[in-house]
Amino acid sequence: MTAESVLPSVFLMPGGDRRLGAGHPWVYSNEIRMDPDAKALAPGAVVVLRRVDGKRLGLGTFNARALIAFRLFAADPTTVVDKDFFSQRLGRALALRQRLYAEPYYRLIHGEADGLPGLVADRFADVLVLQIATAGMEALLEPLLAAVDAVVAPDAVVLRGDGAFRALENLDRSVSVAKGHVKAPVMVRESDLAFPADLLEGQKTGWFFDQRDNRAFVAGLARGGRMLDVFCHSAAFGVGAAGRGATDVIGIDSSEKALQLGRQAARLNGVEDRCRFLHGDAFRHLEELDGAGERFQVVAADPPAFVKSKKDLKAGLRGYRKLARLAARLVAPGGFLFMASCSYNAEAGLFAKEVATGMRGAGRTGRVIRSAGAGPDHPVHPFLAESAYLKTLVLHLD
Repeated sequence: MTAESVLPSVFLMPGGDRRLGAGHPWVYSNEIRMDPDAKALAPGAVVVLRRVDGKRLGLGTFNARALIAFRLFAADPTTVVDKDFFSQRLGRALALRQRLYAEPYYRLIHGEADGLPGLVADRFADVLVLQIATAGMEALLEPLLAAVDAVVAPDAVVLRGDGAFRALENLDRSVSVAKGHVKAPVMVRESDLAFPADLLEGQKTGWFFDQRDNRAFVAGLARGGRMLDVFCHSAAFGVGAAGRGATDVIGIDSSEKALQLGRQAARLNGVEDRCRFLHGDAFRHLEELDGAGERFQVVAADPPAFVKSKKDLKAGLRGYRKLARLAARLVAPGGFLFMASCSYNAEAGLFAKEVATGMRGAGRTGRVIRSAGAGPDHPVHPFLAESAYLKTLVLHLD
């Protein structure tokens, strides 16, 4: 990109620098002086952010049509956002992941926490999947892809631009292959097991690396017992548990396509005789299993986000409470309940309260033995609570 001296400037309203000054990397539209010059800028333009008195505060991308209007790339306003810029940040992120993981299966870029707002990148060995969430990152795609080639050199790059969040930036939804060829599904290696992942049509990027550590913990609890995997998607929790010695696993999901991947994973790992799958509404199946007297050593529930926005908070929290109540009924005495929420609008304390209330509603008592989030390849920006979206609880029930 061009140097700071020729970049357009965007000015804050009086007092609009308080959030940024406290370390937050976003500026909302009501904190910015939306004058005709600002409104005329192309969505995603790289701009210099200035205080009301003209003091330069940093450089980032700007979209006057979005609620989050400015996303900070660098505090130094002279930074040039080009291939070298992306190469430096990709290289830093890659070095961290290579220290964390022996095999190349991980989230390589986690947005603001890795200094690249609007970008998620998941690595599947020689295939990289990029989720572009903002007009700013989409406008910078050319230097980004050049840096990806220079630093990671994948055989193939998939662009997943089909997330609903793109509507917040007035972006179209699409999926494309920017480099190479991708045969779906590709294989993911996790805990010495193999799992198929659909990188073109699967949820998000095709795999949920964020639950890796939680899956390993749950698999250990399920050894020698029965397990129920609710909202199982491609059954990574359930098949992982079967691969670690669970005697009988049932997976439930509303997506037949996801369940097909789960069945394939069971076959790949030689545990198909211990895994069966139920297609349909999870709440209905939970009630039917309870009515049939089924009980499990471990019940794991990892639903999609029940709270997609703040207006959904009350209804979403009721959903977590109901899920915890129905799931807790199915846990055998002395067994374990795993509950997860990927709704960043549902604060951890509220989520924990609803899970506890649901457990009590099931007539159960117990104790929390583990509270966790995503794995270390999903780093948290210290001043951006939204980057710590995943919350999980493991309860030991009496």
